[in-house]
Amino acid sequence: MCACSLNRKLAYISDTGAAAEISVPGDAAGMSDNPADASGALLADGRADMPAEETGGPLILNAIRDSETGEMVATDVISASVVTARFRNVAERAGLVDIEFDVEVPEAVMDSRWKLRYTPRVDMMGDVSDLLPLYITGARYRERQLRGYERYRAFIASIITDSSFFIRQDQLEKFLMRYYPETYSMKNDSSFISEPQAENVFGVSQREALRHYTRHGMLERNENRKRNAGAMFRKYVRDPVLEDGFRLDTILVPGNGNIVYRYVQTLESRPGLRKITVTLAGEIMEDGRTLMKFPDSAPLTFYVSSLSSLADMSPRYRTRIISRVVHDNTRAFIDFRQGSAEVDTLLPGNIREIARIRKSIRDISSASELLLDSMKVSASCSPEGAVSLNSRLAASRAESVLEYFRRDFPDSLRDRLASGSVPENWEQFVLLVAADTVLGQDEKDRIMELSRSPDKDSAEYAISRMAGYRYLREKIYPRLRSVKFEFWLHRKDMEKDTVHTTELDTVYRQGVEAIMNLDYRKAVAILQPYADYNSALACLSAGYEDTALEILSGLESPTASSYYLAAVALVRLGRDSDAAGLYRKSLDMDPRMRHRANLDPEMSAIAKDCDAGPES
Repeated sequence: MCACSLNRKLAYISDTGAAAEISVPGDAAGMSDNPADASGALLADGRADMPAEETGGPLILNAIRDSETGEMVATDVISASVVTARFRNVAERAGLVDIEFDVEVPEAVMDSRWKLRYTPRVDMMGDVSDLLPLYITGARYRERQLRGYERYRAFIASIITDSSFFIRQDQLEKFLMRYYPETYSMKNDSSFISEPQAENVFGVSQREALRHYTRHGMLERNENRKRNAGAMFRKYVRDPVLEDGFRLDTILVPGNGNIVYRYVQTLESRPGLRKITVTLAGEIMEDGRTLMKFPDSAPLTFYVSSLSSLADMSPRYRTRIISRVVHDNTRAFIDFRQGSAEVDTLLPGNIREIARIRKSIRDISSASELLLDSMKVSASCSPEGAVSLNSRLAASRAESVLEYFRRDFPDSLRDRLASGSVPENWEQFVLLVAADTVLGQDEKDRIMELSRSPDKDSAEYAISRMAGYRYLREKIYPRLRSVKFEFWLHRKDMEKDTVHTTELDTVYRQGVEAIMNLDYRKAVAILQPYADYNSALACLSAGYEDTALEILSGLESPTASSYYLAAVALVRLGRDSDAAGLYRKSLDMDPRMRHRANLDPEMSAIAKDCDAGPES
């Protein structure tokens, strides 16, 4: 009879099409923001206990006379239809979109023996994902769940954990008392005996005796119970009680009426997102199995508005000054043997540096728009040693390197190659010391003081007496023994020394693209130095209202869009009256801003107030 009743109810639900619906929350009076309506109250933990009271009173219907038969027939007044909106405008802010909708579950699909599962599905640009489900669990369904847990706990309690239970204690003790009295005497001995000693005491024969007096059948049955614990849980608890991973688990009791749940979800937006579609999938479950699946509900559409759509996509140009003469340089760390100026390709790293320099020379010489005029090679030494010696050594090394690379140039350029030297590269030495993270601040200050001395030999000697001198010799000084290559070139077919040209500002374009891609932090980093409309839009989108206002107030030619952005920033800062004034200015310049205000939640109230009456 119970099965027939359930089948009839399932057939009724299928025939009548009774199912849960989703709708956009209305703004009419009486619509509560509470996820539960008058049929139940949601508790703080996300569950709801529905009222169990039933009216119990008689159901009184109206009666009218049938015009054809003359009989009195019962009738009832059909309540007015409720038209619910199937779409709503929502705003993207800081890369996030908040949507909310009501899930209404009718009383006709509820039963104390069932559990209903409803899963909202979100479609964003073809990417469909499920939100956390809602559960409405019948009271009798929950009772069966809990009863399954009780049966499983009883099964677990039947598993014996004391291994001595499986041993015939009395018989084993009699055996030991008769044949191993020294072992039996340990029965009441509380002293600790290590495992090797116990092995010596018991011996192999006593272990065999222990196995002999063990109830092996009972032990094996107990082990099987342990192995089957998982299977028994699935047998007794067909549908476990959920602890997390859901939005609502409502305990249903008879006579509760419809259930309405206000579902609020924050979604991460994406570039080009214009709308979000939400549908509701549902099913009826009994003992963990699905009895019936509901057709997907009618979809809700949320149209997404973003401040990024207000970006000015006009290209921005910048003026670049092109010089006829081009100077380029690179530095190579070519190592030399101590006191030697010969370029030794066998020293570690020299081959790699020489190959790199030769590639630079080829790239510069083969440039189609540039012609190489001359090159200068300058070698430098570290402060170690006398200045006079380092001066001669640096000059010799520069000339040696120049001669080494001279054959890489055509004959017409070989007489335009020159050499120079920096005896001791104190300037680079000071920079390296200042940026070093190993030396202490006192050592750095002392080195800075000595570097200003005109007597460099005395300064180098004082440095050699410092505690960190070994570190300087091994880590800092080798980086000072370098060779600098400087190239002078000129542009072909260019007669003037400088030319001013206008070109597309690609960096600015990247900032605008970052706005359209909703990467507002990157947009702010790129555009803020420009201090224009788009930079203000980037700051406003990233949540920097004060900065956006400062930029917008400094614009030379305000537009309807700039006034509107300033109004949005003022509303966020709580200055509604000032925002209303700027909003009216934007309307005066472009009446289409009224439609835009309806899309942005910050401005909708301001727009209604401005439409309600003249400016105060």
